[in-house]
Amino acid sequence: MTHSSVRVRPATTGDVKQIQAIRQSIEGSRVLLGRELVDLYEHVPEFLVAVDENDFVVGAGALHVMWEDLAEVRSIVVADHMRGHGVGQAIVESLILKAEDLGIKRVFCLTFEVNFFSKFGFQEISDVPVDSETYAEMVRSNDDGVAEFLDLARVKQNTLGNTRMLRTL
Repeated sequence: MTHSSVRVRPATTGDVKQIQAIRQSIEGSRVLLGRELVDLYEHVPEFLVAVDENDFVVGAGALHVMWEDLAEVRSIVVADHMRGHGVGQAIVESLILKAEDLGIKRVFCLTFEVNFFSKFGFQEISDVPVDSETYAEMVRSNDDGVAEFLDLARVKQNTLGNTRMLRTL
């Protein structure tokens, strides 16, 4: 997908250090949870990157499959000098297309950027939109994003003030 002067493509291992550099300016600010470099490498297949005409990473985002019909859009970051130029929009639109290609029916996000995600059809939710059987299976996950989705107490300190949002595809 192309937006203004950027192109969105699947991330490669060669992109990871550039993704980390963009993330570092906001990690730990409670807006974006910190991730170790090894964790970014382990999750490369989940990431899409926005690159400029020189193939330099100017933004990134991930799609984490949580269940048969449910995935989370996470870790959306845009380089400071590219904010406001449609890079985040291009990434989110591409992640939604990726979710559709995977057969995902609902996409979740946990965000402070409610207005941004509302533009893509995400709506605020207050409950956990899965049945009790699915909840019982998902609670076994070690992934913090799944724990955030399930609103588990062990991640409450990381999600203070965030809004839970969901989009049905």
